[in-house]
Amino acid sequence: MPDKPKPPPETSFTEVFLHGSGPGGQKINKTSSAVQLKHLPTGMVVKVQATRSRTQNRKLARQMLADRLDDREMGEGSWRKVVGEVKKRKKASKGKKARRKYRKLGEGEFEGERGEGDVDVDEGMGLEERGEDRQTEAQDQGQK
Repeated sequence: MPDKPKPPPETSFTEVFLHGSGPGGQKINKTSSAVQLKHLPTGMVVKVQATRSRTQNRKLARQMLADRLDDREMGEGSWRKVVGEVKKRKKASKGKKARRKYRKLGEGEFEGERGEGDVDVDEGMGLEERGEDRQTEAQDQGQK
């Protein structure tokens, strides 16, 4: 797997800080936290306004520019595409997930299953005992 691309040198792009757009109200209108990078050799422009922090947006913009330049240079062998393919292969298909789920149900491994040793609060005394207790209480009340 190829290494993650490194941002280009500072001399190969211009960096401009812009006012953000969209929701955020007064804060977004007053501060210049959005970052726009223009790669001089290719003319590629990247604008990032993901966070309210200028420094975080700068890091994200540089990494995004590096990723896009890598995509342009490497094509199908770029880092993002290779990592995406690996994740795609590792992810289980819907059918596989369904089979796994129903196999667990068939084996009785699903949540909430009670084993033989588990005792419920009402199961502490047998049905006969509970019935006899109720009958004796009713008889006691009737005799009074």
